[in-house]
Order: sequence, then structure tokens, then C-alpha cells
Amino acid sequence: MSQTVSRSLSPEQLDQLAVELDAVRAREVADLGEKDARYIRRIYAAVRWTAFAGRGLIYAGIFMPWLWVAGVLLLGLSKILDNMELGHNVMHGQYDFLNDPDLNGKTFEWDIVGTSDNWRQTHNYMHHTYTNIKGVDDDVGYGVLRLFPEQRWKPMYLFQPFYSVIFALLFQWGVAIQELRLGQLFKGRKAWPRFRRELAPVAHKARYQLVKDYLVFPLLAGPHFLTVAAGNLIANGIRNVWTFSIIFCGHFTRDAEIFPKSVLKDETRGHWYYRQIRGSSNLTGGPVIDLLSGNLSHQIEHHLYPDIPAWRYSRMAPAVREICQRYGIHYNTGSFPGQAAQVTWRILRHAFPSRVRGQGKRVREPVPA
Repeated sequence: MSQTVSRSLSPEQLDQLAVELDAVRAREVADLGEKDARYIRRIYAAVRWTAFAGRGLIYAGIFMPWLWVAGVLLLGLSKILDNMELGHNVMHGQYDFLNDPDLNGKTFEWDIVGTSDNWRQTHNYMHHTYTNIKGVDDDVGYGVLRLFPEQRWKPMYLFQPFYSVIFALLFQWGVAIQELRLGQLFKGRKAWPRFRRELAPVAHKARYQLVKDYLVFPLLAGPHFLTVAAGNLIANGIRNVWTFSIIFCGHFTRDAEIFPKSVLKDETRGHWYYRQIRGSSNLTGGPVIDLLSGNLSHQIEHHLYPDIPAWRYSRMAPAVREICQRYGIHYNTGSFPGQAAQVTWRILRHAFPSRVRGQGKRVREPVPA
């Protein structure tokens, strides 16, 4: 790993890189309008109608089991769309220009146990500002996984191939507690009164979600309470595993890089753009995976332009890729199975001790293609 992100490109090249990437952004901003409004309102309606239909089919499944399966899958789809294409993108402020209170990035609340306020701090600010910077970006392993040799090895990581599966199944809970920074509490760096204040909104949101999915809707089924509760549980699990997979494939593939805090010294806009590209990974697959991933299949473009409506990333990607090619910057993209295999290998490989060799250069282990 380079000790500074400017080593491969000269300051002049980085400045020009910023100019060219800014121009790509400017072209899309100039085109914002009714197309974006129509798109996100259709997504909003799709989330609501698939949830309604999915829950209805789960109830109908009490009498016909195959309808229960269809309902669970449809409710899982609704939760994925709500999480990825609606909630995540709206909370980035991508549709604030519409001045629609239902699509306001500062007030939108989504259908997971984590609060949107905590997400905006942990994700929108910390992760997108300090992407893949060790010791600053908490998304590097989420405090529980070792994914790069630059992370100090501890015996607990030997078990990460097992608890990463649990983390995936319960991913919304990991998002919910991330901003609570439990490590600071356990190390005595955070006072209990402060922790209780920070916990209150998280507990309130979690209680609301639990009551909704595992009490109110199941109670409507009367004696079939457990059938409906199980359907809701599986739908939430589908959303959790999918979200985990997309996020990890966007950040922890073979060629995704991690950076030291020193890169922040005198970081220019060109440096920042350069770091975003080197720390991100795209997925190929076309419109279906674009939609289901919230267009995070274009993670590179999302990290470059987090406040541009995400459905536009597929239009922006050819220009970004061409710019990367001219500047000799690796544009990290691949199929979902291929990128997922690389992430799985990272989880397995870095459960064991590894070290960084040479002058700040990171060991690159062979991984499945």
C-alpha cells in the first residue's frame, strides 16, 4: 500500500483528474429534473405496494404454503428496495432538490432497526469522507472483522469465518449499534450517562421495528401468529444478507485498498477522488442488479458522487472508466460471484496472522477469480 495516495500521480495530474471528474458531475447536475422525480417516486410506490402484497400473501399462505413463500420473497424484495434504492440514496440527499418532504435526506427514516440520524453520521459523513482510512473509517471491518493485513491481528479473528455469517444475518443490528461505539465504552473512554443518552433513540427505533414485525402484524393472524412472525423474520434476513453482500463486495475485494491516516495531510480534491476510486469496487450484471443494489453496483461512481441520484451512475460509469484508463488508475469491476469470492477469501485469509512486507507495500494473496 502506498504511504500517500499521490505517489502514482503527480500533483498536476491529480488536479486535472479533479477537473475532469468534476465535469462529469456537472453534466449530470445540469440535467436533474422531472426524470429523477418520476424515478424515485416510482421506487417509493414499489416499496409500499410490494410490502402490502408481500404481507397479504404471507397471510394467505396460512392456507396455501406456496403463497407464504411468495409473500416472504416479495416482502424481502420490498425491504431490499427500501433499504438500498430508496432509503440509502434519499438519505444521501440525492433528491433534496425536489423539496419533497417525503424525500428529504435529513428527515427520511427507513425500515431497519438503525436510526437514520446515526447512519447519516457514520456512513454519509465518516465513511464517505474518510473512505478506507484505517483507524478513522469504522466501515473497515465494522470493528469485528479483519479484512486487510494492515489491521492488527488478534486471536478473536480466528473465529471470523463463523461470526461473519452471523453478522450477515443480523446486519441491520450491526448498522444500528455502529455509531454507539461500544469499544469506547468497554475501554472506559465513554461515560455510561453519555452511552445511555446515545442508546435511547436506537432503542426506541429498534422497539418500534420489533413490535411492528413480530407483534402487530403477527397478531392480525390470530392463531397463526408464529407463521406470520416467521415470514417477517425470514424477509428481514433476506434483506440483511443481501445488504451485507453488496456493501462488502463494494469495499473489500482483492484490489480494494486501505490507507493510513497520513493521506489526510494536505489532501486535495484530486487526492480525495483518487482515494475513492482505489478503495471501491463495482459489480457487473445490468439493470436488475443495479436496482436491487441501490445502484451500489456502481460503488466507484457512488463514492465519487454520493449526492447524485444513483440511477444515473450507469450513465456516468463509461466516462469515469475512460478517465481512469487515461490516468492509469485501476477501475475495479467484476461479476457478483467473482467479487463475492474475493471477499470470502479475505475473510478466510485474514482470520490468520499476516504482515505487511517492504516499504509500506501490502501483501497480495492469490484469490479465486
